[in-house]
Parts: sequence; structure tokens; C-alpha cells
Amino acid sequence: MPIARRTLLGTGLATAILPARPLRAQRRGGTLNVIVQPEPPTLMLGVNQQGPVELVGSKIYQSLLTYGFDLKPRPGLARAWEASDDGLRYRFSLQEGVRWHDGTPFSAADVVFSFAKFLPDTNPRARAILANVASVSAPDAATVQVEMKQPFAAFLSGFVPSSLPIVPRHIYEGTDFRTNPANQRPVGTGPFMFKEWQRGQYIQLVRNPSYWKSGLPFIDEIYFRILPDAAARAYALESGEVDVGAPDAVELFEVERLTSLPQLEATGRGSEFASPMTWIEINHRVPPLNDRRFRQALLYAIDRAFIRDRIWFGHGGIPNGPIASTIRFHDPSIRPYPYDPARAEALLDEMGLRRGANGVRTTLSLIPLPYGETWRRLGEFLRQSLARVGIAINLESMDPASWIQRVSNWDYQLTVNRLQQFGDPAFGVARTYISTNIRKGVMFNNTMGYANPRVDELFALGASATTEAARATAYSEVQRILAEDVPVAWLLEIRTPTIFNRRVQDLISTALGVNDSFDSAHLTR
Repeated sequence: MPIARRTLLGTGLATAILPARPLRAQRRGGTLNVIVQPEPPTLMLGVNQQGPVELVGSKIYQSLLTYGFDLKPRPGLARAWEASDDGLRYRFSLQEGVRWHDGTPFSAADVVFSFAKFLPDTNPRARAILANVASVSAPDAATVQVEMKQPFAAFLSGFVPSSLPIVPRHIYEGTDFRTNPANQRPVGTGPFMFKEWQRGQYIQLVRNPSYWKSGLPFIDEIYFRILPDAAARAYALESGEVDVGAPDAVELFEVERLTSLPQLEATGRGSEFASPMTWIEINHRVPPLNDRRFRQALLYAIDRAFIRDRIWFGHGGIPNGPIASTIRFHDPSIRPYPYDPARAEALLDEMGLRRGANGVRTTLSLIPLPYGETWRRLGEFLRQSLARVGIAINLESMDPASWIQRVSNWDYQLTVNRLQQFGDPAFGVARTYISTNIRKGVMFNNTMGYANPRVDELFALGASATTEAARATAYSEVQRILAEDVPVAWLLEIRTPTIFNRRVQDLISTALGVNDSFDSAHLTR
């Protein structure tokens, strides 16, 4: 290693420079049609991380790294990176010749602005990562240096487009980030550029002719088709009107029928990083939801095997706590709550929450996740299940934007949510339960208002410990505490497939699945 680099960063550097994946001969051109469901409220990944926003926005925006199926980092906007042995310094060498979609050169100043100003203000995922950063600087236009407050073992696993997207400083500096007009016509560095959005019909992206990866992308344009009706989405795949149905694009009972057709294929690849989990989110500010016996009763009252087998048609697993079985540091020794309505009733009686003359103990509202028929059926099943133990549920229906507003502002009692775990508990798990992430008006964090100082301490230890054994010990203890406290009622580890037409090749090339760039995807005809 050159002396100048050693002097700058100190001794004991681990360096990674990975070549791009070799490509076979591919056909250039063509239009890719993809279902997006529901219609996203924006395409600006920095200010909104909902699934539909991530699906479209990840073709426009990029981060410094991406991840192979083994969850190890690969080059993104950074072509190389270095980490000191003590975990306190990182240096990223940026790709050459990168330009924003408006032609402005990309530089380290954009990364510094994104990390130091934009993302801490707008993005709860980024906030949890960047809270560990002491400073970000640009020694030159092609280099970014990060100094950490303390070691953060998961840092190099956090660079996905939805968590740490790089945004253009020249467009956002000095503006209101959430209302900047560029949020409606996004400008990124990715392989596809925004062209048109016909609300209720489609979002059109076109090939970036100045993309920094030579010869890519292969596809000329992508249409993200907005099809609110589930039957129409299934027909569009069957008829060839669309090529790709991302996970949850079609009703799960349709998966077996559709994938029996010769032109269609399904894959579970690309879900490794996300490992999504769904649960009942519980507002602890509202009695009796602030009593953990009530929250435990919710889990005992719900037949989660029925949810897995009859609502998700086997595409999932039953969680034993907050960390999915598909990511690091999951503790399999924790026993899941069994389906036991009698135990639920006993806990409710113990609380003094007894049935009235009408058989009802209490009445609560529940907002199903507004993402389609499967989620509505789940809401109805939860209503029926809880009624059996004397908890009356009023279901509230609303569009995704209204749901975000209500839940992020704590104006709810119960709702169904689905969050991704991002390969490491420091990212996708801790954000839900640590008390420092209770922020009104910000979604996908600790909207429940749950606070436990020991949980905060253990998540901090798990993130900063420098050995795998110490991290595992911290995360095992925090799983046991949360399994007892039940801040949310965990329902299912979701494992839904991506369905696509066989004419689409190399669609999924990383552990990010359909939420990566599609820059190597191509069509056979």
C-alpha cells in the first residue's frame, strides 16, 4: 500500500477492490414492463422508503456499494474502499466519469452533502447508520473519508439505495428537502432516467446514455405499470403485457397457476438482504396497549400458522421474535408464542379487562397495510381472531399516503406494518425498538413509543462490538427481552417470489433483487 495512503488512514487497513461481474453477450434494446403496486407517492428515495418507491427509485438513485447473494459488498458509486482495523476510519474511492442525469459531474461533495445534511434530516434508516459517524470529508473530488464516533461493525452493510442514496448537492443544497420540485422529477446517477409519470397509469424511465458503466444498461426504457386490480395484474403477466411482477404484485393464490405457464418463471433470489417481516404495530401510548400482558395476549390469540398456510400459501415462516431466521444473529432457541386463545383470555382477565354483557372486553381500531387484497384479508382474519377473545376490532381502510401520515404522527391504535431487515440487526431491526428513534412525523421507526433502556444498551453493544461472539451475545439477550415485552406482535417472515417472463434475462443479479438497478437486465426478443 502506498505510504501516503497509510499515513492518511493509519495502519492495518482492509482493502476491497472488486471487478464488475463479467457479462455474456446480450441483446441491446427493448422495453421492460414492470408492475408497481400500489402507486408510489414519490420517487425520491431519500425522503420516502416505501416498497413501491424503492422499486422504481433504485433504478434512478445509487449508493456507494451493492451486495452479492452472499451479502458481501460489491462496488457501486465507490470502486474501492478501505477500513482501519480499529473500525474508526473508512475511505471510499469513487468511480470515474460519473455524471448526474442533468449532466453535472458527480463528486465526493455530493456524498458529503448526502451523509452530513440531507439523509440525517429525511431518512430514518440513514439516521440510524449515520448516528455512528463523527465526520465525513472529501480529501479530493474522488475520495470520501469517514471518521466514526465508535466502531460500528455493520457499517459496510448499510449502503443500499433506500438507506444511503446519494443525492445531488447542486439541486438540494439550501432548499426544503421534502418539497424541492426535483422530488417530482428525480435526478440521479443510475442507469435509468425519469421521463414521464402519468398518474394512475405508468411511470416511464429511459436509458441513461451517459451511464458510468460502459455499455450498460441494455434495456432502452422501463414502464412501471400501475394496476390497482389484482386480477388485472395476474392477467397482465399471463398475457405478456407486463414482464415482471415484483414480490406481492399478484395474489399469492395465483403464484402456482402463473408459474405453471411455460412463459413465466418465479424466483426467491434477491430477498436475502431484505428478509421482510410483517407484524401488528401497537401504539403503547393508548391503554390497554401499554400493558405487555395485553400485547402478549394478541400473539396467543392469533393462529400464525393459518396466516402462513392459508393467507400466504406457504410463502413465509413464523417468527420467534424481532430478528428473522434468515439474517445474522437470529437466536433459534427462543420459543415462538403458540396459538393459545385460552392463555390470551387468562391474561386479559388478569389485567381486569373482563368481557361485558355483549362479550366485548375492549374495542380498538386496526389499519391494514394498504397494499392490496392479501393485506385486507389479513386484516379481516385478525379482526375475527381477536373477536374470539373479546377484543372488538374496527378496520380502517385508507390509501398509502394517508396511512403514512396517520401512523407516523402516532394517530392510530393498531396497524399492520412490514419492514425489511437489511441483513444485519443494526439496520433493519434496531430502528424499530430503540427509544432514540421515537420521532413524530417519521415513518418506519419506533412509532409505537416503546422504550427500554436495556434494549437501547444491547442494540448499541451489538452494533459496536468488534467480535462476532460479543455481537451474538448482545443480540441474543435483546431478542429474549423483546420476546417478553412484545413491542409489536410479530406475524410472519415473508418469502414471496418475483414472477417474470422468461424473455427477461439477468433481472436479479444481487441480494437486493428487484430493488437494485436492472443495469444488466436484457431481453431475448
